[in-house]
Amino acid sequence: MLKKVEKLSKVLNESYNEKSLCDSLETFFEQNFSTKFSYSQEKIDNETVYPLFKHKKCIGYLNFSKWSKDLNDFLEIASGFISLKFQNILLSDRMQKDIDFHDTMKNIAKIIETQYEFHYIIPIIGEMLDKFFPDYLTYLFLKNEETGVSVLAWPSACNDEKINQMVKKPDIFQISDDKKICSVPLVSEGKNVGMMVIKSTSDKILGKDKEYLEQLSGQIAITIHRANVYAEILKHATLDALTGFYNRHQLEERIKQEVANAKRQNAPLCGIMTDIDFFKSVNDTYGHSVGDLVLKVIAKVIRGQLREYDIAGRYGGEEFSILLPFTKINEAKMVAERLRNAIEQRVIDISRVNPDADVSKIKVTISLGIYQMKENDSDEDLLKKADKALYQAKNTGRNKVVVYED
Repeated sequence: MLKKVEKLSKVLNESYNEKSLCDSLETFFEQNFSTKFSYSQEKIDNETVYPLFKHKKCIGYLNFSKWSKDLNDFLEIASGFISLKFQNILLSDRMQKDIDFHDTMKNIAKIIETQYEFHYIIPIIGEMLDKFFPDYLTYLFLKNEETGVSVLAWPSACNDEKINQMVKKPDIFQISDDKKICSVPLVSEGKNVGMMVIKSTSDKILGKDKEYLEQLSGQIAITIHRANVYAEILKHATLDALTGFYNRHQLEERIKQEVANAKRQNAPLCGIMTDIDFFKSVNDTYGHSVGDLVLKVIAKVIRGQLREYDIAGRYGGEEFSILLPFTKINEAKMVAERLRNAIEQRVIDISRVNPDADVSKIKVTISLGIYQMKENDSDEDLLKKADKALYQAKNTGRNKVVVYED
């Protein structure tokens, strides 16, 4: 018996978290008592159970497939040591979880101050939730103002019928019968803006995680509510918040003006469409905060390469549009090549926005398509044909300039 206690002592000393402790105990009991072992915080039916106590309060259960007198005698001696080890590990894990929770709350608060567009904030929040709840699947649903229906915003798909049924009741806190799915309404200023769901793929959702979920939901709801307000304001705005360039709507207005001016003055006008090469890979590899930084840096480089009267706009996503008044195609090609080279040479420091990344600096490239407006072209033709040239640049190697030819 004493040798077994000594072996157990070594197992306990070498275990550093709950999983390693359970794995080591499983091996220990299999080798020394020929029984399968598992640990749970709730009592499991159809198992031989031995409770662990802390000050007469049960903190968990040792579950065995077979029982014997030797096992019983051993646990009478050793259960106190096992209980103390679980207490220390659980306390350490809980402290770390609390630290991670406050970091997540703080990071979401930063989003409120710096980001307003759903296109950016939802993936960022989704990534934060996935990182904070590594043992669960996380889902974000946003309420459509017109239809009142909550629509999946993160991730891209949800095939769980239980979750889809919960979405029909977005205004109430819900827990599935098997305790593996939990949904929380997102409410800000008394208004429901959506719901958040976590799903465990193995054990039941822990009570503490439900508390974290409820607290996170309040912070996330505020962020989404502010984004809703911003979306309304944006309808009447002219600039893209992230890059400072004209937004899509205002860019289309400027195209009409410049096309009309060029035709009236019989002056050349060129359009350039640009696209960041493999931008999705940047987001997937380093996170959307790095993707935002890349967009800002490229916008700054573009601004530095243009003349005062040139016009730059964010066409959508990672696409930028440039209008070059009083510019012929050969001159426009020179501008595009200069711009392509400047971005290819630019080193982007991502360490500030993602200190956990494997690298601290990255480079990106862009593809560009150019078109010079002809007399009979409509407003839409300028960028439509430049976009066709861009499409050709992307399909023939990327990081290059292509001029549209009929």
